[in-house]
Amino acid sequence: MTRPHQERTGPMGVAVVGCGTISDQYLTNLTAFPDLRVVFCADLDKERARAQAERYGVPAWGGVDEALARPDVELVVNLTVPAAHAEVGHAAVAAGKHVWNEKPLATDSAAARGLLDAADAAGLRVGCAPDTFLGAGLQSALRLIRDGAIGTPLTALSLMQTPGPESWHPSPEFLFQPGGGPLFDMGPYYLTALVNVFGPVRRVSAVGGRSKARRVIGSGPRVGTEFDVTVPTHVSALLEFEGGGSATAVFSFESPQLRLGFVEVTGLDATLVLPDPNHFDGPSRVEDGGPGREAPHSGATDGRGMGVLDMARSIRAGEAHRASGELALHVVEVMEAIDGSVEAAGPVEVTSRFPMPAALPEGWDPRTGSI
Repeated sequence: MTRPHQERTGPMGVAVVGCGTISDQYLTNLTAFPDLRVVFCADLDKERARAQAERYGVPAWGGVDEALARPDVELVVNLTVPAAHAEVGHAAVAAGKHVWNEKPLATDSAAARGLLDAADAAGLRVGCAPDTFLGAGLQSALRLIRDGAIGTPLTALSLMQTPGPESWHPSPEFLFQPGGGPLFDMGPYYLTALVNVFGPVRRVSAVGGRSKARRVIGSGPRVGTEFDVTVPTHVSALLEFEGGGSATAVFSFESPQLRLGFVEVTGLDATLVLPDPNHFDGPSRVEDGGPGREAPHSGATDGRGMGVLDMARSIRAGEAHRASGELALHVVEVMEAIDGSVEAAGPVEVTSRFPMPAALPEGWDPRTGSI
């Protein structure tokens, strides 16, 4: 964990860098959490930054350099495209800011490690999406598992299958380039949930491929435009965990049969059907050979930005934040190892490790100020 900055008190000043589609979800929450103060919106397109700032009541907007130069910005929320995550993160660290990256942390583990090393040398923190595992759904499921509701976890199965996002996304090209594909786009949600159950992955074996070299945009002003596909659009992986146990994971942009949010963990005594790891809410279900039962769930369900808030509160308190850079680095290395296994047609070792995130207190409330 990096050395915390505790020089300041009160709500933490935040700049949002990247004002595209995902920024709506973040800004809705970040501007509502009393322990955060969003002071700047930045984008390469300054008019887009202005529009988001005005929509969410943020007092200033402009370019990235302007955001990083502001002394009232302590934490940069980096919502740029995956290929820019490491570059923008390094710039923020060089400017003395903590960094929260949208997932993935970077497009490869070397770049991810470089960002963590730079932040550590500067005494700064790095956090990373997904923070969905902090929501009531997965936090309640993790408590059930840790309390022994299914016995020792042994195996898991996760499925994410869609036809692909080009039918609805107006600019889907980046989702079919390095840092995208079903693995890097959606894998972080499922893999983060799995490693929170089993701990670090030690080895992966995988197969994968793509059915088409080009796809066609299906909606928006560029409908009918073709673009290149440069990454696998279907991956099947076997994960072996350091502490024992294994999981099978499928990530696909090739299936007309939708399967989203499918994660099952089987223990010595029962199977737990987890809620969708891309959501912050949802019940779990225990299957033990009888009629099955829905398990109660409780906690916060505010959505994207909960991890930013936990990070800010943890910095102020000098404690470890939960959606850590080390966790995100491990997920990047697992995805990179899956890619490598597809290429090599054999197993690939995973060397990074991370501290298991502490559970959120059951009464943790994003809407109540505490710093």
